[in-house]
Amino acid sequence: MNHLRGIYIIWYRDLLRFWRDKMRMIGSMTMPLLFLIVFGAGMGSMMGAFGSGVGFGQFIFPGIIGMTVLMSSFMAGVSVVWDREFGFLKEVLVAPISRASVAVGKTLGAATIALLQGTLILVLAPLVGVSLTLVKVLTIWPLMLLLAASMGSLGVVLATRIKSMEAFQMMMQLLMFPMVFLSGVFFPPQGLPAWMDALVKINPATYGIAPIRQVMLGSADSPFLMNLFGHTMTIWDNVIIMALFGAAMILLAMWSFSNQE
Repeated sequence: MNHLRGIYIIWYRDLLRFWRDKMRMIGSMTMPLLFLIVFGAGMGSMMGAFGSGVGFGQFIFPGIIGMTVLMSSFMAGVSVVWDREFGFLKEVLVAPISRASVAVGKTLGAATIALLQGTLILVLAPLVGVSLTLVKVLTIWPLMLLLAASMGSLGVVLATRIKSMEAFQMMMQLLMFPMVFLSGVFFPPQGLPAWMDALVKINPATYGIAPIRQVMLGSADSPFLMNLFGHTMTIWDNVIIMALFGAAMILLAMWSFSNQE
């Protein structure tokens, strides 16, 4: 019971910090909207249609949601490094709660914030011509949460090994932007050069964004599907791979936090 209370307190603290930081709330929406407007409107007429009449703006919309969730949840590591630099993390680590609870609380806090931000982008679906039903929304939310928890735990793992804010920001840029651009956000995962196809398939974010797109736009359109070793990936195939990656990352985050000094 004490461990659950520790998880809740860490989770609640991160949500409270996000709610009180209005500039962070506004700034976190700026980049996804910029990508959606510039790429969707600016390049939509040049790219033509995908699948059964799906425009480029509609195609990248699920990817923008996935990108928002990925980038927001990955930022979980920033709060860990920040707390270390200001001494708060030391107080948490000596508190009578499991250190694994701290890792889980940080991950869940980041995942919840990312889910909220992704939902705000999801509300814009009618503006880009994407039709959503209640069933689709209720299916997309768990997929977003899975992606957020997986990427959030990865951010926590990195933050436990990195000691300064500057080093973490540099590492975050080196990892996050290649993960975004090589996850199929802006292009279909088919017909790629061999080297890029390999990078896309070893990118864990690919398997988090693909099912969101399949649910939102329909899994019957071949440009939205990915082939892995000759097998066409279904929604459940992507979910299983993402869940395995997420489970490995959260266990690694719990272990890494438990070995903090």
